[in-house]
Amino acid sequence: MTGQAGADAVGFVFFPPSPRHLSLEQARELGQAAKGRATKVALTVDADDATFENIIETLKPDILQIHGKETTARVRDIRQKFGLPVMKALPVEAAADLAALPGYAAVADRILFDARAPKDATRPGGLGAVFDWHVLEKLDLKLPFMVSGGLSASNVAEAVRVTRAGGVDVSSGVESSPGVKDPEMIRNFIRAARASEELMVR
Repeated sequence: MTGQAGADAVGFVFFPPSPRHLSLEQARELGQAAKGRATKVALTVDADDATFENIIETLKPDILQIHGKETTARVRDIRQKFGLPVMKALPVEAAADLAALPGYAAVADRILFDARAPKDATRPGGLGAVFDWHVLEKLDLKLPFMVSGGLSASNVAEAVRVTRAGGVDVSSGVESSPGVKDPEMIRNFIRAARASEELMVR
């Protein structure tokens, strides 16, 4: 469990195309193990209200992380309807990708900058791709934000130094194979992240 390694938050993926996808029953068991030890983050991609209701009832997450093509209006609706903080993931490749940021910053509680997936990808994240962190170098964002995309123990300190992110989100960078987390890789990542700065690690 990532919580044992000292992560501030643990992600629960609800997206069937992902090798990290969890059934509600799996999420219930893992969520009970994480309770009181780490923030529970429910990750979805363009989920409908019924899906959110099932996830929230089963997992009782602390925050919703939405990774799809949700509009600013949809983000606002999710936040109002379910009464939970919302972290909106924004795909980044170039500075032009930040054009949508003000709209989302006005309705979300936290922003996650992730590498833009290739056009033929079956999922929007968790692909091990890195983006140019310098795109965020002069970012003036009052909202808390995190960085994701191809992070590992070897590059997380540099990512934090360049972006000044308040947190990092890792997935493939701590896996021995797709969907299989490696406890030693998790510990090494968290150690490297914490050495760079005091920040949130998920």
